[in-house]
Amino acid sequence: MSSKKNMNGIYTCEQVSDGHPDKICDQIADAIVTDCLAHDKNSRVAIECLLKDDHMIIAGELTSSHKPDYRKLVDDVLRRINYEKLGYGYDRYDIMCGLKLEILVREQSPDIALGVDKGGAGDQGIMFGYATNETPEMLPIPYVLATEFLKLLKNYPSRMFRADAKAQVSFDYDSGRITTFLCSVQHSPDVEVGDFRHIIEGLMVATATRYGLNGDFVKLVNPTGRFVTGGSFADCGVTGRKLACDTYGGIGRIGGGALSGKDPSKVDRSAAYMARKIARDIVNAGFADRCEVQLAYAIGVTEPVSVTVDCFGTEMESLDFITDTIRKGYDLTPRGIVRELELLDVDYNKVSAYGHFGKDFLLWEM
Repeated sequence: MSSKKNMNGIYTCEQVSDGHPDKICDQIADAIVTDCLAHDKNSRVAIECLLKDDHMIIAGELTSSHKPDYRKLVDDVLRRINYEKLGYGYDRYDIMCGLKLEILVREQSPDIALGVDKGGAGDQGIMFGYATNETPEMLPIPYVLATEFLKLLKNYPSRMFRADAKAQVSFDYDSGRITTFLCSVQHSPDVEVGDFRHIIEGLMVATATRYGLNGDFVKLVNPTGRFVTGGSFADCGVTGRKLACDTYGGIGRIGGGALSGKDPSKVDRSAAYMARKIARDIVNAGFADRCEVQLAYAIGVTEPVSVTVDCFGTEMESLDFITDTIRKGYDLTPRGIVRELELLDVDYNKVSAYGHFGKDFLLWEM
């Protein structure tokens, strides 16, 4: 076994709000997945969305006995984010209510279905799961801070803030202190940064205090000085473009595929959840302080082609023992993962913003 190693140096993680254009696309894609699975458990879904200005393209593959009402699903997501806060710098706060929809959806390729129908993976791919004992959520400290801060910001009772926001936290693992806390938040045109800087800084300190951390860090609020035009009118949104925000903030590797917009026959999603569960279980069992699990699959093949574990020198048992425990203790076939984590019954609307991990009601977080 290796000697124990801790994180050292400054690491930075980011998170974005549910009103960020990429996240709007993720939420709509996952609303479609959830809707199809609620009506037909055999649905095969691979959906991507693109949002620019007030025009959205929904594209991909869908094989299901259910025909989703795309307009209703889009409206439900935008209503949940808050129509009024989707103003994007224009006086017409209801501009997204008139969103133009273009649907480019076809059935799944029968060649892919040949392998999936036999219980094989829906695609090749590599998936990572990560866990650490540094927070109750078993996620990296700077990632948790950025995420929890944006949740506080979303619920702050003020009409001056709009839906598009980003946060970034730098944390010094050597000293155990936050060094920099950054927030860029879209705001109404009738206010300046100076009108709300104290509010944002207060939320930053409140988030740090909740985790017993220092409040005397560098605070950066809208460093450009103005953020009125935002959302899809400032930046095109696309499904699957915020993978670090979906997972571990950049600490802990991520696989090659997005999570949102896919039914759980796609191992990009299901195996990423199982890898996270395994990493959590290893840390919870006291086998390591930090753990990263990689699973790799070939399309149409039931068992993973490789299972790899890295505990970064924090392991209390040998890596051979940990790897053997994984292979013996978990059904890593696509169908086995779906069954154990009950992935056909998940409300994916609840994971498509503010992270797919760290939420204690999810089976892969238990």
